[in-house]
Amino acid sequence: MKGIVLLGAPGAGKGTQAKLIASRYALPHISTGDILRANIKGGTELGKLAKSYIDAGKLVPDEVVVAIVKDRLSQPDCKEGFLLDGFPRTVVQAEALDKFATVTHAIDIEVDADEVVGRIAGRRMCACGESYHISTHPSQVCDKCGGALYQRDDDKEETVAARLEVYFAQTAPLIDYYAAKGVLRSVDGMKSVDEVFASIEKVLD
Repeated sequence: MKGIVLLGAPGAGKGTQAKLIASRYALPHISTGDILRANIKGGTELGKLAKSYIDAGKLVPDEVVVAIVKDRLSQPDCKEGFLLDGFPRTVVQAEALDKFATVTHAIDIEVDADEVVGRIAGRRMCACGESYHISTHPSQVCDKCGGALYQRDDDKEETVAARLEVYFAQTAPLIDYYAAKGVLRSVDGMKSVDEVFASIEKVLD
């Protein structure tokens, strides 16, 4: 049984690594953003509740997010383990998670703040969902559908700096929380995708 929590600043590469981990260890990749959207789309009671906050421009409160995660972890595909990406975001959420799930590994992908800003601010998106980067995967149009590329508002440099401040204030304390429990492992996120994954494999194997 593996209960994995992925930690790391925005742009540390959590989404990329999560896909590789989920595939290698046959674990459900649970992204809180995805399950929130799925609940809203499915019109569940929790989804309606979450939507009422989002529509009002407010953050979805902890108890609603926790309830949605708890419901997802109760599904049959999570019996052998799970991989959480984007949850918990705070120590309060981590304490709530401990009441209904066992975290065996908290993996912190460490990346310098300057590197994060460069990674995110250089991202370009297509409406079809494909993503590009001005230095690592440059393109004027989408290779897949030919659509025009754009920069998301929350990928702009000043927004990224604000997101990092929130991360260090709210989410970074999780590193101490999981270190105290003896389940924290840190990997160097400045390396290539394959090298970072190799480090994560060493931790999990």
